[in-house]
Amino acid sequence: MPPVRARTLLVPLLAFSLMGGGLLLSGCAQEQEPSSSSEPDTAATPTSTSASSPSIIDSTAEADVPFVVSPEKTVEGMLELAGVTESDTVYDLGSGDGRIPIAAAKQHGARGVGIEIKPDLVQRARKRAKLAGVQDLVEFRRQDLFEADFSDATVVTMYLFPEVNLRLRPMLFEQLDPGTRVVSHSFDMDGWQPDSTVNVAGDVLYLWTIPEEIPDHLQE
Repeated sequence: MPPVRARTLLVPLLAFSLMGGGLLLSGCAQEQEPSSSSEPDTAATPTSTSASSPSIIDSTAEADVPFVVSPEKTVEGMLELAGVTESDTVYDLGSGDGRIPIAAAKQHGARGVGIEIKPDLVQRARKRAKLAGVQDLVEFRRQDLFEADFSDATVVTMYLFPEVNLRLRPMLFEQLDPGTRVVSHSFDMDGWQPDSTVNVAGDVLYLWTIPEEIPDHLQE
């Protein structure tokens, strides 16, 4: 299945810009940090940012979605909504600079795995994990989401475009065991009704649980 091209992404981005609203489109990334390549990676000590003013860090055509930052509270809200514990394996699909897997490991003792296509972000995530002291609990794979094996996940997190969520939905049903929790930041799964939704710092989070049997209307 061909990836979403860069020109497709420009339409929603331009629309949000013209409306003057906060941009909530992302590649499962978290709060802002300096983007200059000349500055050292200081990601182990996150800086705070407003929930209403996330910004795009990287929007090259290589990925299906741009890398957009979001608040630390939202990241923790996603993990709390999923009920993450030390017995979980948390996969973040489109992991950006790795803060969700790192937070899952550092704050909850879980194993974390990030799937990210951009090599610079994978390297940044690995540095962050080492600085946070959780490099033994997390790993980051440079890989296309639609070619990834995440079948050992007990929790999956995402912050992606709606169309990407829908493309991933059949993979979630195919790979994940019943009872696996799925959390999405900002975007739902169309006809798949969430178990619950919460609002954290102005961001809507959705939680689903993989069912024993996939409803007919969700089978593709």
